[in-house]
Amino acid sequence: MEFDTIAAISTPMGEGAIAIVRLSGDDSIKIADRIFRSISGKRLMEVATHTIHYGHLLDPKTEEVIEEVMVSVMKGPKTFTKEDVVEINCHGGIVSVNRVLQHVLSFGARLAEPGEFTKRAFLNGRIDLSQAEAVMDLIRAKTDRAMNVALGQMEGRLSKLIRGLRQEILEILAHVEVNIDYPEYDDVEEMTHKMLTEKALYIREEIKKLLQTSQQGKILREGLSTAIVGRPNVGKSSLLNSLVHENKAIVTDIPGTTRDVIEEYVNVRGVPLRLLDTAGIRETEDIVERIGVERSRQVLNEADLILLVLNYAEQLTQEDEKLFEVVKGMDVIVIVNKTDLQQQINLEQVKKLAANHKLVTTSLLEDRGVEELEEAIASLFFSGTIETGDLTYVSNSRHIALLGQSLNTIEEALENVENGTPIDIVQIDLTRAWELLGEIIGESVHESLIDQLFSQFCLGK
Repeated sequence: MEFDTIAAISTPMGEGAIAIVRLSGDDSIKIADRIFRSISGKRLMEVATHTIHYGHLLDPKTEEVIEEVMVSVMKGPKTFTKEDVVEINCHGGIVSVNRVLQHVLSFGARLAEPGEFTKRAFLNGRIDLSQAEAVMDLIRAKTDRAMNVALGQMEGRLSKLIRGLRQEILEILAHVEVNIDYPEYDDVEEMTHKMLTEKALYIREEIKKLLQTSQQGKILREGLSTAIVGRPNVGKSSLLNSLVHENKAIVTDIPGTTRDVIEEYVNVRGVPLRLLDTAGIRETEDIVERIGVERSRQVLNEADLILLVLNYAEQLTQEDEKLFEVVKGMDVIVIVNKTDLQQQINLEQVKKLAANHKLVTTSLLEDRGVEELEEAIASLFFSGTIETGDLTYVSNSRHIALLGQSLNTIEEALENVENGTPIDIVQIDLTRAWELLGEIIGESVHESLIDQLFSQFCLGK
């Protein structure tokens, strides 16, 4: 498969030690050779693959020096895209790197689309679709464990399992074909039904095992949406600052200081939390605060975890009790804050309202109880630990949906076999399951979906 030559900046924009402009395509080395002059005098068209060279980028017409650079030359197919790749290392600055990119584009390269380098790696057969998606998961990983899950997927751990399941289905389909072609042999039909049931049961259990990791995997990939709620001035912003270990939110004794939802990512025992510090929920005449309260209610409905904060130095109010009603049925950790002050709250009443929810007492002013809270969060979703070494986590929503559909199709096939449905009807269900699993790794997927997936990548990846 032949493509034109693309180029893009592969490092984040801004000031830094170096920046990289990457080219990929048949003319990559040719374009770089026209504008690069090595100190050694060697031409890039003549150098060995996977070598790096020091020199300058020049304007061939005027011989004006554009930049001082190091140029890496990597010839396909032993590259990320399986094409010829050139990486120009220049000084890290917005002006310098853009100048290099524009110079490269003026000599025949095309600006790459978002994710186009990874898309070419997929289309050229170097990686499958699930591995390509793992590249973006790796870039966006918020914790070491999330990164390990993405690395496992990049290395093909999920792909290997999916290919194995598809092979099992192919073996079933081959036996079904024999049954259809030779219906006069009763023993063939009996053997086919027996093998079909055994294999389908095995495939069903393997898919169920993968789906059992999906909640944890999705949390590791996307973060746990965590809303900090409570009445004004109970310590919600102090809690956010304690978990983030930085003064991100303004803390005062004045109720209603937080007027909007504040969002911040934090790593709690390997669990990435997307913390949302909400405006205190109460009835108010202040129009700005009222808008903040409405946004807080909306965030509450969309959160995966609720941290409900109460004040140790105040008695429970009707507003507190209403909050317990609002979060009923959700994953909630109740936090009684300000234990450094004199107790006014009735803890027995709190325990009764909290029901089966975890209850933690804290003094955020004195930094007490934060470790217990972190342990409670980790235990709620991962039983206190996350094993990423031997377990294949399914973290991508697209993969989870396709596995769920595959499971339903396999169960329909098993039900049809049990009901004595003709074997050619069962074959339709099995073929559909095979296709659905193929969509995960990109072996049976529409081009429009591929374009949509890679459009979500960052430019230059």
